[in-house]
Formats: sequence, C-alpha cells, structure tokens
Amino acid sequence: MAHSPGKTSKYADFENLRAQAITLRRQGMSLRQIRDHLKIHNNDLLNRLVHGEPAPDWTKRPNAKDDLRERARELRRQGHTYDQIEAALGCSRSSVSLWVRDLPKPEPRDPTEQAKLAARKRWDHELAIRDDQRRRTKAAATAEIGAMTPRELFMTGVALYWAEGGKDKPYARRENVQFVNSDPGVIRVFLAWLDLLEVERERLRYRVMIHMTADVEGAQRYWAGLVGVDTSAFQPTTIKKHNPKTVRKNVGEDYRGCLVINVLQGADLYRRIEGWWTGMVDAVSGLTPPLSSGKV
Repeated sequence: MAHSPGKTSKYADFENLRAQAITLRRQGMSLRQIRDHLKIHNNDLLNRLVHGEPAPDWTKRPNAKDDLRERARELRRQGHTYDQIEAALGCSRSSVSLWVRDLPKPEPRDPTEQAKLAARKRWDHELAIRDDQRRRTKAAATAEIGAMTPRELFMTGVALYWAEGGKDKPYARRENVQFVNSDPGVIRVFLAWLDLLEVERERLRYRVMIHMTADVEGAQRYWAGLVGVDTSAFQPTTIKKHNPKTVRKNVGEDYRGCLVINVLQGADLYRRIEGWWTGMVDAVSGLTPPLSSGKV
C-alpha cells in the first residue's frame, strides 16, 4: 500500500529535523540550545529528535551525594546493615535504601550487637541534648558578666596570681613575679591586670615551656602573637622531656605548651601581691555567715 504524500512529507521533515538535532547535539549543545536554534517548542518532539544521543558532559550537574552513595555501597558490600550505614554516614534511611537496595543483604546480626547499636544511637542523641544545654548555659553565664570595673579586674588579678603565680617560701626566698599558664584567656586577663597596675610591658620577659615532641616554633609564634611581640623577643624555650611510660593527653595541633611571664624588678610588686591576697583572705574571714547567704 502506497504512502500518501502528506505522510511521506511529514516523515521527511522529521528525519531532516532529527539529522539537524543530532548534529547540534554532537557539537555539544544542550536541549535548550537545540530548541532555540531549531525553533522547536514541543518538549516531546525535541526529546524524540535527540533520542539515543548522550547529553554533553557540561550539561550534567554533579551530584553532591555521589561520594556518600559510593561509601554507602562499599559499607554494604562489607556486610553493614542499614542502621550501621545510616549511623556512619549521617544519611536518612530512605537514601541508604535507594543507594544499596540492589546489593545482597548481610547475614543476620547478633541481637546483642543490635541492642548495642540502639543504645549507642540513644546515647548519641542524649549527648547532643547535653551539648546544646551546655552551650546555652555558658552563653547565658557569659552575658551575666558584662563590663568589668577596674576594681573587679584588680581583685581578679590578685586571686589569679595567687592561684597560678610563683610564690615566696620561707626555705627559698623568691620575691619575684613569675606567672605560668597554658590558657590563652588566663594570659590575657593577667596582662590586662599588669596594665591596670601600670607595669610597663618593657619589664616583661616571655618564655615557652613545652614538651620536646611538640611544635616548638609553632608554639612560639602563637604566644608571640597573643602578647603582641616578635618571637625574637622570647627567651630560650624550656623543653620538657617526655616520659615514655606516661600517656600524654595534651597532644595535637591545639597543644602549645605554657607561656612563662617574668616581671623584671618585681620584688616590690610581689610583696604587694602577697599583702593584697592576705587582705582578701582577712575580708572573707570577716563575712557573717561565711559564704552561706549567696546563691550560685
């Protein structure tokens, strides 16, 4: 049976358009570009014209979850369950199911292991709640302090020095001011206290005290930046030898040892510090009833 001229013409037109669309596709055009070029606004027809021709690479959007998907599949091949994969990657169960459903199921788990995993998930949830409570409590307490008056800073500095600073002993007369600490916040408060007492920064000498296995130069740069001097102004570092039988906890990039601050010609200042502290103790001793009327 012969085709009618109308049908033959439509077929020829389609083939002609398809040839043009394929050529444009192979030149790297997107569907939108082909549509605009050929003036075709029928999406169904456009898809038929380029059927079988792969899209150019530049039109393919990267999937942010590709890495997670591959990790999930690898864990599944190792015999992990949906719960374990979900916990390890922090993904939803629906995503895990979609990614690994074509892979074989692992062997049934020991009920004890399953119970441990459930307990671990509950504990992780509890820890997250505690972390949030801890953060909010600290933020509220920080806001309670507000501005510090000179007298408050003065009293804080005296107590801080007597807790952390060097002290004179009857068997070893050391009336000098030396302060050692590893907390940068404590160092900042101590320096602000010295400024309040009008102790010139030129009278201060700095030295790092640190374990031999740590980053000594990095620690010097850190402390020098904190106190606002060049590392060349630091005295020789005191290296603490590591006892191989001791398992140290103060390791890692955040470990910077201790900063030692000495005040030159500090004998008179030390005597005043000791007197101030004695006065504070006497004042507390005179409270009635002692420390029992306030709320914490």
